[in-house]
Amino acid sequence: MLRRCCVMILLMGFLATAPILAAPSENKQPTQDNDYELYKLLVDSIDQVEQNYVLEIDRRELIEAAIHGVMEKLDPYSSYIGPDDIEQLRTTVESEFGGIGIQVTLEEGELKIISPIYGTPAYKAGLLAGDKIVEIDGKSTDNLTLDEATHRLKGKEGTSLTLTVIHSGSENKEQITVTRKRIHVETVLGDRRKPDGKWDFMLDPNLYIGYVRLTAFSRDTSGELQRALEQLQSAGMRGLILDLRFNPGGLLNAAIEVSDLFISEGRIVSTKGRSTPERSWDAHKPGTFEGFPIVVLVNRFSASASEIVSACLQDHQRAVIMGERTWGKGSVQSVIELEDGKSALKLTTAAYFRPSGKNIHRFPDAKDQDEWGVLPDKGFLLKLNDKELVDLIQDRRQRDILRAGNGDKTTAEKSNQSAKKDKTFIDRQLQMAVKLLTDELDKKKK
Repeated sequence: MLRRCCVMILLMGFLATAPILAAPSENKQPTQDNDYELYKLLVDSIDQVEQNYVLEIDRRELIEAAIHGVMEKLDPYSSYIGPDDIEQLRTTVESEFGGIGIQVTLEEGELKIISPIYGTPAYKAGLLAGDKIVEIDGKSTDNLTLDEATHRLKGKEGTSLTLTVIHSGSENKEQITVTRKRIHVETVLGDRRKPDGKWDFMLDPNLYIGYVRLTAFSRDTSGELQRALEQLQSAGMRGLILDLRFNPGGLLNAAIEVSDLFISEGRIVSTKGRSTPERSWDAHKPGTFEGFPIVVLVNRFSASASEIVSACLQDHQRAVIMGERTWGKGSVQSVIELEDGKSALKLTTAAYFRPSGKNIHRFPDAKDQDEWGVLPDKGFLLKLNDKELVDLIQDRRQRDILRAGNGDKTTAEKSNQSAKKDKTFIDRQLQMAVKLLTDELDKKKK
């Protein structure tokens, strides 16, 4: 009997995302009498628990618990995705959802806005970083969990909600009505924001060194990156820093497309699996960005799709890899839809290999001297200590915040000046990247 299944290829180090449709697969039927006995053992056990356990328990809970047990016998990246979590998976895959476009957090029990997302309804309505949300559609936000608050804020496109907010530095409540739209989450970020809220991708306008930070690999990442590179080239970019630190991965297709932007020919990546055919992807000449040096920054939290890109550019000698050894996540997960898409299995089905054919995956018993992950090029290993890592995250988070609403350039400029004045963190890895590119560009002058 044939069943329809949707298979999505994942390359996420810590989260699940990534879709490629596969042909329908055939259900395997038991080949031995012993298989029936094993299935019967499982069914009988569930029946006994359901009928005789001291407390009443839902049969679906038992079935899902059994599935979770099966997946836990595999590897850390294989899991069951139940109906309650399937929408979150789709949101992660698409990097889109219905909402108003704000990032929120809980501070001492109060729901606060971290930052509006540029160009969204929240941004246009004048919601600001630091605003306290005290009511959502007339209902208090007291005692709400972050998940509950997020659920209330999200909703169908075209629907509206009214927020009661208190702006930072004020005691007055203000009601703001916002209409939900399809929100796209940026994955291509610059070093800092311009006065109008857009990203500035030119790190050093005097040296013409560009800086692009990828936070994940989603459907739109390669297109957004291409536009950023075109913008940089039109501004006279002579060198580029591609920051993949803390990037947990994402779509295989996105990693391939991003790699293809920087190399004109040769292998990008290949995959091999027990029940899946070997596949490989090669670069294409059209659309390649060439003629400038690149430094790729990675750290111990750069995983999966990040490792595909950094390994590809390293093997083709297109970029210098700098920072520290990457996570070592070289397995491919397929998301197989169950119950007509109401639930799914995220199952490891293959491993991927860099252009040189070397392994990336770090197996449980792997040692430091073994072959896994992506190592920085010789002379460019620079590991930040734990405090520096925390400071780096906080520094970048501050740069991500939109501090002005409605394109208020004066407020934005003041915020940027204030951020520069208060900045004490020194990003040693970024400094090393700038120095290398500066030296390379000086050599070209001579």
